[in-house]
Amino acid sequence: MTCGTGGEEGGRERDNGSGPGEEEALFSALLEDSTEDLYEHAPCGFLSTLLDGRIAKANATLLDWLGYRRSDLVGRRHFSDLLTVGGRLYYETHFGPLLRMQGEVSGVALELKAADGSRLPVMVTSKVKTGIDGQPLLIRTTVFEARDRRAYETELLRARREADQERDRLKLLNATLQTTLLPPALANVPGLDVSAYYHIASADEVGGDFYDLFPLATGTWGLFLGDVCGKGATAAAVTSLARYTLRAAAVYDPDPAAVLANLNTVLNHEYNGDDPRFCTVVFGLLTPDADRGGFHIVLASGGHPPALMMRADGTADFLPTPGGQLIGVLPDAHIATATVHLAPGDTLLLYTDGLTEARTAAGGEDRYGDDALLAFIRDLAPSTASDTIGAVRVLLGTFGTGVDDDTAVLAVHVPRAGSEERH
Repeated sequence: MTCGTGGEEGGRERDNGSGPGEEEALFSALLEDSTEDLYEHAPCGFLSTLLDGRIAKANATLLDWLGYRRSDLVGRRHFSDLLTVGGRLYYETHFGPLLRMQGEVSGVALELKAADGSRLPVMVTSKVKTGIDGQPLLIRTTVFEARDRRAYETELLRARREADQERDRLKLLNATLQTTLLPPALANVPGLDVSAYYHIASADEVGGDFYDLFPLATGTWGLFLGDVCGKGATAAAVTSLARYTLRAAAVYDPDPAAVLANLNTVLNHEYNGDDPRFCTVVFGLLTPDADRGGFHIVLASGGHPPALMMRADGTADFLPTPGGQLIGVLPDAHIATATVHLAPGDTLLLYTDGLTEARTAAGGEDRYGDDALLAFIRDLAPSTASDTIGAVRVLLGTFGTGVDDDTAVLAVHVPRAGSEERH
């Protein structure tokens, strides 16, 4: 029957398999290799030299790698003769002295010269053999072929160079993009001293802070400063949209609350899906005050930190715009407004929260905060726009890497007529 025949064949196949006895015979055959054969054909090179480096013994593996006959090396050449010029210099100045001092040197990368002039990357370990009396007798060296390792290291270095080049290219691209998001120069407003500064927290990412000062109708100017949520390309796109929307809206209707309401509508329309985008913004309308001198300023704030007013008499305080909501979050955001008179000697400072949220200690969690900023400004007042921005730049510098968000600051100042400013 077919099933019976299959059973007999299966039995014969099992009998023909290797049993415990055959495995023992196989292991026994392996162990019968002579010590000399194991030395000669080991998967690594073996080299024995006298204390002066003259080669006394080399195994067949190393001779095959280098293409030498045994008689070419034994008793005729020194180990250093097999090294490249750089390797020989390293051997004589570092490897050899260290070997004599420690008795062993491990894992040193060298290059050996083959008989045909080619180079063989190797990893070398040498150990001094001593006699019963502890005196050194000879040096035993193990040589591991390292062509694959060297190829890997070369590829790793190439990849690192390419990564560094790409990083530099990205930094340049980010810096260029950041520059296009800021005005090349602020408008020259008669009777007003203006200064601004942008502090980049990271060269690897484009920030979302922005500011501008520009002319509107005859005798009026618009200014704004804002901060887009997030970083990178998307934040840059929102920054660009916000900056140009604010300019266009101010031309259409310069009322600050109307300008921010227009921006809020645009952001809601463009980013109304699962990835909403929003920003904090303060927009101001500046008009010369012919009766009192200086400027009449109307500020509208959409969730932005309050401006700081520095008076000519040396006092300073926040200019609150309470209740202003983030721009772009709600379809009908509440816009807070405030009116202020900027008299001769007064300075108005606008800033983004990268300043107040800077960490005051490396690796710490303590933030600079509103109270510290107000105390800093009160010590500074009265001051010009350029001196104020200069002082804030120095302040940001003291935080070092604690400034983890881009920071924009913009100051406007009415110079005193016919007198020198106090610096």
